[in-house]
Amino acid sequence: MNRVKLELEFVVKSSPNILFNYISTPSGLVEWFADDVNVKGKEYTFFWDGEENVATLLKKVNGKHIRFQWEDSDDGEYFEMEIQRDELTGDIALMVTDFADEDEMDEISLLWESQVQDLRNALGA
Repeated sequence: MNRVKLELEFVVKSSPNILFNYISTPSGLVEWFADDVNVKGKEYTFFWDGEENVATLLKKVNGKHIRFQWEDSDDGEYFEMEIQRDELTGDIALMVTDFADEDEMDEISLLWESQVQDLRNALGA
């Protein structure tokens, strides 16, 4: 099965610093992304409906972006959340990069849309 890189963009009404807390800290991620998050060093354990998934923090640039790799994912695959500001409008966008099987792309896109809507609600945006 071919794995495809998925790049999604979501406009989020928030300051980059506040948004970064929501995508990079356990307390922020629990608000919208997972039921619970535990961190030990670079290892993040995400809990959904009693199941746990472990990801390694690959890269973190304060106020900008964060990149993880699931422990069971292929080399070169990751998921990343990056904050970008539109130079002209000043709008803040959350850029999400993820990987999915070709036949799961729509499903994964809808899942991210749902998650980001929860994020917007948590931000009050």
